[in-house]
Amino acid sequence: MERPDIHIASVGTALPGDPVDNAELVRRFRLPAVWEQWIDAFVGTRSRHFSLDLETGRMAYSLADLGEAAGRKALDAAGVEAGDIDLVVMASASPDMLMPATVNVIADKLGINDVPTYQLQSGCTGAVQALDIACQMLLSGRHRTVLVIGGDTCAKHLDLGMNLAEMSPHMQVNVMLFGDGAGAAVLTTRALADTPVLQRVFTRLQGHGRAPGQVVRWYGLADREEPGEPVSEDFKAIENSAPGMAAEALHDLLADLDWKKEELDYVLPPQLSGRMTRRVLDHLDVAGAEEISRVEEIGNTVNAIPFFQLEQILADMIPGERAIGISVEASKWIKSGYAVEKPISGLEVR
Repeated sequence: MERPDIHIASVGTALPGDPVDNAELVRRFRLPAVWEQWIDAFVGTRSRHFSLDLETGRMAYSLADLGEAAGRKALDAAGVEAGDIDLVVMASASPDMLMPATVNVIADKLGINDVPTYQLQSGCTGAVQALDIACQMLLSGRHRTVLVIGGDTCAKHLDLGMNLAEMSPHMQVNVMLFGDGAGAAVLTTRALADTPVLQRVFTRLQGHGRAPGQVVRWYGLADREEPGEPVSEDFKAIENSAPGMAAEALHDLLADLDWKKEELDYVLPPQLSGRMTRRVLDHLDVAGAEEISRVEEIGNTVNAIPFFQLEQILADMIPGERAIGISVEASKWIKSGYAVEKPISGLEVR
């Protein structure tokens, strides 16, 4: 049986509130002014968006709110109705609650019903894992049109009353790195003209015997007094491992597709931080490809960031162009990637 093409019919994204620049972040957490320069130099991210209202300390947007907004944009852009969607897959490291699953709340808000829904609990590679599952389900022939969602609201871990200056660097860096947001894509095996084709998706766990690079804790009534910071990150371990893992993912995709680096028109690198993204890009050494990075202006939005990258290239890709996106997850060390190609009219994609 011939493998059907999986078309990216549309992408939609959503950000909460206004951007919070480094000066505002430093002021809100009552840090010395020198911290603003430290964030610029060490993190390399200029601004981010928070679901948290920095005036009141309350959550102004839920992940379901953002997922609904992104999903509705994707549906509208694809010209499909809720009833046309026959599968929903979502990835998040920070769902609104353990139950009900946020994917089901979003589906309800969008009017999607009587279809299978799946929610993946994963960090920065979760969106690619969701794309992978969606592709496998589409290739099975059981489904034709899928809504894939990725998003996170990391600001739920922020406490405006905490003394950030006294916390460990592993905790401090998380406040500077992350932003909130959601993205969604409509994938379909229906033949659509002038739309990119998702050629490959893969994810690989590489955490055997390795300590986690990031830990995010859930607390219940019984264990809420257990020691340990709610969010911690071994940024040095990530700095040492992420560039090499990203290069391996790029090599694996190119080899599998029989593509060459010089044939790439776009590279969508991991979006850990502005500084780390530049390090990874140097390691990837894809000089001829346009680099699509959003992390400097919106922060690391975790499972939303690949959708922001895809959204940027979707309108610009011309027939014959190729793109590769890569994600790396530090929580238990996962590398992942995906390849996109826009077919030339009248010719099959390679």
